[in-house]
Amino acid sequence: MSTSPKLKLYEEFAAIARALGNAHRIDILEHLGQGERGVDALAAKVGLSTANTSQHLQHLKRAGLVDSRREGKYILYRLKDDNVLALLGALFDVGEKNLAEVDKVLRDYFHQRDDMEPVSHQELLERSRAGLVTVLDVRPKDEYEMEHLPGAKNIPLEELESRLSEIADAQEVIAYCRGPYCVLSYEAVAALRKRGIRARRLEDGVPEWRAAGLPLE
Repeated sequence: MSTSPKLKLYEEFAAIARALGNAHRIDILEHLGQGERGVDALAAKVGLSTANTSQHLQHLKRAGLVDSRREGKYILYRLKDDNVLALLGALFDVGEKNLAEVDKVLRDYFHQRDDMEPVSHQELLERSRAGLVTVLDVRPKDEYEMEHLPGAKNIPLEELESRLSEIADAQEVIAYCRGPYCVLSYEAVAALRKRGIRARRLEDGVPEWRAAGLPLE
């Protein structure tokens, strides 16, 4: 092992990169961005076994990306801080700019469902405060109840078809979910437009809104 202080630092930084070198761990971080979770609840969200999820969490914790606390017999996990979101954002940005396969997935799936410019934080804040839009949270109810954008109405994606009457046709709908690649908002916007409802999506999700210092309920 090198005795160079610089290389020693780089070895520590490389440990963070290795912790991120797994798609499931990035998915786990996105879900933890919605709020604190126990292992069982998180495993159900990401579609992994409890044991497998626990192993991934230990890798992330050793790399300083997540923290934990005990509540009774349960251990709850959360993101270490908002710098983790900034790290993911930088990773996504580099991938979009430099990887051909990322561009292909974006074009074939995401852009096919919504090729319009997403709504920025500031635009949504101004238009919602003026009562010009309906803000739609399409995440599951438990995530909505943790925290959500001010005045947002919660209709989980799987309930959207049966609850269309609850959305005011006269207003544009701005949908959001967990983050920039969360498929829920893309699917919601596509479904609403198909039924003649004006709809766009927020540029990202609740964690990024929180990190920007914007209000949440």
